[in-house]
Amino acid sequence: MPRKPITPDNAFLRLATLCARCEQAEGDLRKKLHDWGLSASDANAVIARLKQEQYLDNERYAHAYCRDKLRFNGWGRIKINYMLRGKGIEQEYIDAALAEIDEEQYVSILDDALASKAKTLQGKSPDQLRASLLRFAASRGFEPGIIFEAVSRIISSSDED
Repeated sequence: MPRKPITPDNAFLRLATLCARCEQAEGDLRKKLHDWGLSASDANAVIARLKQEQYLDNERYAHAYCRDKLRFNGWGRIKINYMLRGKGIEQEYIDAALAEIDEEQYVSILDDALASKAKTLQGKSPDQLRASLLRFAASRGFEPGIIFEAVSRIISSSDED
């Protein structure tokens, strides 16, 4: 049985409720509106109203996403940037959010992730360990310069043990 079409007012209420629970990206909400069968003009009106009533703010979303993905997922700047761009967030907002990252905390998160990964790679040669850790850190989206320094610290500390 086909769904009953959703009205722009109902769409607004549903999305406002969603946005009140947690930050949302404009691109994700536009996809929902499209999936619900709203016309482009109705979708634009709903998005404009969400922005006007401050339920939707791409800059606020970029900051929250960046903080959460760094803290809870252990992602680096490259991966966060890539994912936010995929969600249609403006580059200026992404750059501002990434600039807020505390460098000591950032390096500490990478060090912790690499130390944890190194424990799972016991018995590998130093070259294999280095390659595995480099790939792991790169897959998390950390920058090459920071990765090389962190991997060198992990390798030297494991040599001392």
